[in-house]
Amino acid sequence: MFRHLVDQREWKDPRAFLPRFREAAQRLADTDQDPDLATCTPASSTFEAWYYNQRKPNRDARRVLVAMFGHSFERLWGPTQDALPDSTDTSLLDDRATPGAELRNMRRGADMAARRARDFAMGAERGQLGAETIGFLQDEVRRIAERYPRVPLSGIFDDLAAAQDEVFRHIEGGRSKPSQLRQLHIMATLLSWFMAKASHDMGDPHSAMMQARAAGVCAQQAEHSGLIALTDGLKSLITYWSGSADDALYYARKGATEHPDLHGTVGVWLPSLEARAAALLGDEERARAAIERAEQKRDRVSSDDLDEFGGLLTFPAQKQLYYTVESHVLLGHGDARTTAQAEKAAQLFSDPDAPHWAFGDQAGAQCNLALIRLHAGDLDGAADAIRPVLDLPAGQRNRGIVVSAQRVQAALAREPIRTAILARELREEIALYPPSRPALTR
Repeated sequence: MFRHLVDQREWKDPRAFLPRFREAAQRLADTDQDPDLATCTPASSTFEAWYYNQRKPNRDARRVLVAMFGHSFERLWGPTQDALPDSTDTSLLDDRATPGAELRNMRRGADMAARRARDFAMGAERGQLGAETIGFLQDEVRRIAERYPRVPLSGIFDDLAAAQDEVFRHIEGGRSKPSQLRQLHIMATLLSWFMAKASHDMGDPHSAMMQARAAGVCAQQAEHSGLIALTDGLKSLITYWSGSADDALYYARKGATEHPDLHGTVGVWLPSLEARAAALLGDEERARAAIERAEQKRDRVSSDDLDEFGGLLTFPAQKQLYYTVESHVLLGHGDARTTAQAEKAAQLFSDPDAPHWAFGDQAGAQCNLALIRLHAGDLDGAADAIRPVLDLPAGQRNRGIVVSAQRVQAALAREPIRTAILARELREEIALYPPSRPALTR
C-alpha cells in the first residue's frame, strides 16, 4: 500500500518524498513533544529500499509514515486491497488505468533504480577512487551541461549541488592517483562553473563570483587553459548582467589575451563577450573590433574537449549571432542589416527541439528584436517579439532574462510611444517580473 500511495501522489522521486517526510516528522515532533522525531530523516537510498520493499522502516520512521498517510503501519506494508475500504475502486489506483501511465511509472522506477545502483557502486569504491566512480561523475557533468539551458534551474539544482559535493569530497579524501586527481579537478571546475551560473541566474552575483573563483582555482590545479579561459568568460558574463561593464570587459580581454591559442568555441565566446561589454560602455570601435575577432575565430574553430560536453559548454554560431545583435542594439543601431540579423537570431532559437536551443538565448534574442522594432517605431512588432518572453513561466525568468525584459520596458517609456495604450500595458506586464531576485524555485 505504501508504494501505491507514493505513486498516487507522484512522490516516487526521493526529492519529492523526503521534504514531505521531514515536514511530517517535524509536525509529529511538535505534537508528541518528541524532539528526536525532528531528526528522523531517511537517506534517498533508504526511501528507495522502502519503496521496493527491500527494507522496513525503523520505529520512529514508522510513526512518521503512519501520520503522513493516515494508515496503520500494517496496512501500509500490506497488500493494496487490504488497506482500502470495500467501496474503493482499485482500478483508480492501477497504473494501467491511465494510458501511458504504466510506461511513465516504469521509467521513473528505472531512473530510481539506476540512481540506487550508482550510489551502491560509488559506495563500493569509496575506499579507493575507481574508474566507475570517475565515469559516473563525468556522466553527471555531461547531463547537467546538456539539461541546464533547457529546463528550469529548480529541475537540476539538487543534482548539481550533490555532484559538486561528491567531487569535492573525493578531492579532499586524498586517495586519488595523480591522473585521477586531474580528472577530478576538471569536473570540480565545471561543476563550480555551473554553480556560479546558477547563483547568477538566481540574481546573486556575490555567490556567483565566489563559485567562479573556486572554478578558477580548480582549473589552475588541472592546468587546463580552456577551463581557465572559460572561468574568465563566466566572470565577464556575471559582471555584464550586473551592470559592471568595465569588469565584464576586463575579464573577457583577460581570457582572450592569456589564452590566444584556444581552438574550441570558448575562443569565440570571449571576444563576443568583449563586444557586448564594450557596447554597454558605448565604445563602438572596440565593440566592432571584438565582433570581427570573433568572426575570425569562428572561421578557424575546431571542437575541443569542452565542446564535446555540449549544452552550456559550447558556443554555437547562432548564439554568436545573438551576442552580435545585442552589441549592435546596445550601441543604438537599427539599420536593415541589424534588423535582418535580429530576425534571424530569433528564428534560430524558435524551435525548442533544435540541438542548441536554450530558453535564455531565445528570450534574449526576442528582447533584442523587440528593441530594434521599437527603435523603428514598430510598437505592434515589438509586442509580438516580447510576447514569448512575457509568457515564460516564473521558473525560467533568470537574471539575464529579467534584465533583457527591463531594457524593453525602459524603451517603452520613451517618446513618442510611451503614452500608447499598448506600450503602457506591456510596461505593466514586464513590471511583474521580479525586480532583483528572479523566481526560479517554483
